[in-house]
Amino acid sequence: MSDGTLALACALVERPSVTPEDAGCQRLIGDRLARLGFRLEPMPFGEVENLWAVHGESGPLFCFAGHTDVVPPGPETAWTSPPFTPAIRHGRLYGRGAADMKGSLAAMVTAVERFLQRHPQPRGRIAFLLTSDEEGPAVNGTVKVVERLAARGERIDWCLVGEPSSTAVTGDVIKNGRRGSLNARLTVRGRQGHVAYPHLADNPIHRALPALAELAATRWDEGNDHFPPTTFQISNIQAGTGATNVIPGEMECLFNFRFSTESTAEGLMARTEAVLDRHGLDYRLDWSLSGQPFLTASGELVAAARAAVREVAGFEPALSTSGGTSDGRFIAPTGAQVIELGPVNASIHQVNEWVDIDGLERLSRIYEGILTRLLA
Repeated sequence: MSDGTLALACALVERPSVTPEDAGCQRLIGDRLARLGFRLEPMPFGEVENLWAVHGESGPLFCFAGHTDVVPPGPETAWTSPPFTPAIRHGRLYGRGAADMKGSLAAMVTAVERFLQRHPQPRGRIAFLLTSDEEGPAVNGTVKVVERLAARGERIDWCLVGEPSSTAVTGDVIKNGRRGSLNARLTVRGRQGHVAYPHLADNPIHRALPALAELAATRWDEGNDHFPPTTFQISNIQAGTGATNVIPGEMECLFNFRFSTESTAEGLMARTEAVLDRHGLDYRLDWSLSGQPFLTASGELVAAARAAVREVAGFEPALSTSGGTSDGRFIAPTGAQVIELGPVNASIHQVNEWVDIDGLERLSRIYEGILTRLLA
């Protein structure tokens, strides 16, 4: 590519930045941004590398947000080519992080380079918020940077997260919101005993199953025009010693709510505990809120993104709030308009992860088009 998007994507993929490692990715991007006049501010927290970089002195602030860390590649023998050796085959770039989300990062950088060459004095500021803690616990990454920015009065107006949002072709889906995510660890206590003498024991599995069945069958809300109904899913159940003749003394269950704006975390907690209490369980419930739901239903950012996709790709993108969580959940509560727009997500977290090379070029042009509509 004439603008180097593919070359930069390859340079990022070859750095083995398995979370929480950055492996020099932020330095590589930072060097490119510094040459454009960005002020670089590393913000490390613990073992996590974060970078906040800003161009311009005043006006509305547009932020590209993304992560340089990737998930582990798994057995390298399962890959057609080594996961951290960029490989080009049949119009695709293969490697861990190619789609999630080093391809997007490369497209962001080259889009800004072209934009500033054409508009050296934009009518606002451009920022990059990068972290190496998105694929991991996400406690020392974007959330900490946002807290520091808020403490000193810095506010993001528009934020584009480069998560792989597309389904069939780059740009066909824009995520303009995300459901909330609420996790729980349920421990149900019983009394251990011999399976031949159940009257001398109390089986926590038998006690818990009717309550879990009720939770699984509950209609939590009806959703709305932007969000599907809230869902409840059990992800793990553990109990027992491994022996067939021992009634367990305790059962542990992990479950998750993906919830719409029609429900609240507090309401879901209360309704769950009411079910468990009604079934007379002796239990402990530990809750963990990963993120609140957020929505950017309309506004300058959504309008600019849709127009840029139409211009570059020639079709109307769909707006969606489906899928998992992203770091947008930490930025949206500050009042920023937030969207996610990135490459096709068909191979993310899989062996032989790939990104379409033509899609990278399209993505870079779409990003440039958004900047032009908001800041030129």
